[in-house]
Amino acid sequence: MNPSTLLGMIGGVVLLASVIAFTSQDLGVFLNLPGLGIVVGGTIAATLLSYPLHEVVRVFRVFLLVLRNERYFFREDMEEIVEVSRLWFSGKLAAVDNRLDGIRNPFLRTGVQLVIDGTPMEDINDLLQWRMNQLRRREHAEAQIFRTMAMYAPAFGMLGTLIGLINMLLATDTNDFAVIAVNLGVALITTFYGLILANLVFKPIAIKLERRTEDRLIAMNMILEG
Repeated sequence: MNPSTLLGMIGGVVLLASVIAFTSQDLGVFLNLPGLGIVVGGTIAATLLSYPLHEVVRVFRVFLLVLRNERYFFREDMEEIVEVSRLWFSGKLAAVDNRLDGIRNPFLRTGVQLVIDGTPMEDINDLLQWRMNQLRRREHAEAQIFRTMAMYAPAFGMLGTLIGLINMLLATDTNDFAVIAVNLGVALITTFYGLILANLVFKPIAIKLERRTEDRLIAMNMILEG
């Protein structure tokens, strides 16, 4: 698992648990399933309205990438470029062709294959740039979905607050303080859930994905120049 992600998750949970434990006499009041349902369900529903289903499903799979410690093989890619170039300039074209299957990076393998096929350099550059732009657009869209969810979560937290306050006002006629307390709890806790999900889950994931895309594009630019 990615160390910074692990530390951030543990740190956030420990901070919240510590604050709640030291400031509340009843920890159970912070667990409110109706309030959580309003925020999570509303956020997912609004996201599905905003984006096609296949994009939303794919982006939840991308979430697993945030938890993984992804390594970029900059040195290994450079060594492969140098090795192939030595074979190429030595005139060992058969050796270059045999070496092609052993290249780990598919982007580099595509570039070397184009060179072997005698493709003009302008066409190679255009094709590899197109692939980079496609990756940038796709991964930016994935990060944008999480940013959208970070925008929706506090909004549905406020919606839950309004629902709780309306029900609480209606319950004042009955003088049933138990009902009033339940509705007040929903009113307050939904805003809490919305802020937590937006700022401790969705927005950090979006930033993490954007940084991952930047690192991948740096590696691809290096390979393109090579």
